[in-house]
Amino acid sequence: MPEGLALALYAAALRLLTPFYLLRLWRRGAREPLYRHALAERLGFVSGSTAPGRLWVHAVSLGETRAASALISALRERDPSLRFLLTHSTATGREAGQPLLKDGDAQAWLPYDTPGAVRRFLRHWQPRLGVLMETEVWPTLQREAERAAVPMVLANARLSERSLRQGQRFASLMRPAARRMTLALAQTEADAQRIRAIGTTRVELAGNLKYDIAVDPALIARGHAWAALLGRPVLMLAVSREGEEAALLAEWVKVPSPRPLLAIVPRHPQRFDEIAGLIEGAGFKLARRSGWADQPPADALQADVWLGDSMREMPLYYGLASVALLGGSFEPLGGQNLIEAAACGCPVLAGPHTFNFAEATELALAAGAAERCASLAEAVSRGLGLCADTAARDVMSANALAFSAAHRGAALRMAKALQAFIG
Repeated sequence: MPEGLALALYAAALRLLTPFYLLRLWRRGAREPLYRHALAERLGFVSGSTAPGRLWVHAVSLGETRAASALISALRERDPSLRFLLTHSTATGREAGQPLLKDGDAQAWLPYDTPGAVRRFLRHWQPRLGVLMETEVWPTLQREAERAAVPMVLANARLSERSLRQGQRFASLMRPAARRMTLALAQTEADAQRIRAIGTTRVELAGNLKYDIAVDPALIARGHAWAALLGRPVLMLAVSREGEEAALLAEWVKVPSPRPLLAIVPRHPQRFDEIAGLIEGAGFKLARRSGWADQPPADALQADVWLGDSMREMPLYYGLASVALLGGSFEPLGGQNLIEAAACGCPVLAGPHTFNFAEATELALAAGAAERCASLAEAVSRGLGLCADTAARDVMSANALAFSAAHRGAALRMAKALQAFIG
């Protein structure tokens, strides 16, 4: 199909779906009110005036925003006069982006990918450069940025085999969009090859920004202090996804007492109450992190399961945990990123599904910072073994810290590459 026809059909479909898109955001805002904030920005309508020339960084959600923080810090170090526009698509991303803002910076929602919304957005902000984090490539956005002479860079770029196949099925839309990308800064050589295959011409290997994310040592220390208060090991399901919590609880009821403390930290905050119900429904005594401030009360110390229902405290949970089971890897969801766990020195047990973070996982396995388990039942068994083996945990923890330190430097490499466009 010719590109022009494909884009016209794509734009027409999005226009028809716009009311449903806005309704979905409004409904989601009932649980996460930030989704109802500045809804007009989703259609490219921005109030007030603004100075042109900001460096625009789009980080769709929490993980991308945290990665962007390392890049933004490196860019500010090289040029303190830079002013940034941060855009996001999710409430967790926008909330995480707020602390990154300084005087002269701005924040907005990424507009819906219709021609009118994107043109209004670009006309209002007039950025000097657009930086999209990781996997965000939008057909209309790429075309309109090219027309507005805004260079677009894909930073910390990754593309799985699965995503490549999906992109090739919609080649009449995705190949022109990828071709319009001025530069892609890939995490791995395998990512670079797939990004070239989808159509981007200029691709450079730069590494993974997530190794450069600053981990708050005070949060890790608090996690260690809580572990000392408990006086028993902690097995944690970290950044869990749909289906994993129920499966873990079904395995956990088989574990004879006295058990380690089980901690569950879900990926999505809107599922906190649902998972609390699962835990109590399985007959376990529950304590929710949101129920105390700096120190767990006596009843929490006696609980069977802790629910990590707080945001931006993963270093605390990794400091608390004796062993972490990697969320998203025990269902065919591609896994979560284990880099932050490694930076906190937490041993990780990964399931069979880690295709979203394949290279980082394989490197961690090779470094002895993580182990692979074929199933959740096997991971629980191995986790219990490590909970009882302090020496083995200490070796994995030291390996994790060494692995993390060995792979830093992507932020500086990407900042240098972007300065060629910033001028």
